[in-house]
Amino acid sequence: MPEIDWDELTQAALGIMPKAYAPYSKFKVGVAGLVDDGRIVVGCNVENASYGVGLCAECGMVSSLHASGGGKLLAVSCVDQHGSPLMPCGRCRQLIWENGLPTTLLKTPLGVLPMSDILPQAFGPQDLIDRAEGKPRHG
Repeated sequence: MPEIDWDELTQAALGIMPKAYAPYSKFKVGVAGLVDDGRIVVGCNVENASYGVGLCAECGMVSSLHASGGGKLLAVSCVDQHGSPLMPCGRCRQLIWENGLPTTLLKTPLGVLPMSDILPQAFGPQDLIDRAEGKPRHG
């Protein structure tokens, strides 16, 4: 795994955060991810008057990942409107898992942790393949 420049990732997250659309909660979030080919992809949250259809910043980042060529996320930094590390919600942890690796690193309020610690026993694409073939979950 390449050296992770957490300052660069956090600065990219801070740079996109002001573009968040958060007129209801006033809680702006920015996120940046390092891709396995060296690109940095970013996203910000987008709220909606129908609260349930709002998009988390990580959703935008994953969309940007695929729109710009795909790949796997190696490291992710998510910040709140004050620049503090922010733990992604459950849905976004799943998005990072599927678009990263078990070893993908996440900067959290408690420090940098691998996704295998953030989302133990995660459900992913291999589970769908294995279950369709009648195989038990592998460890």
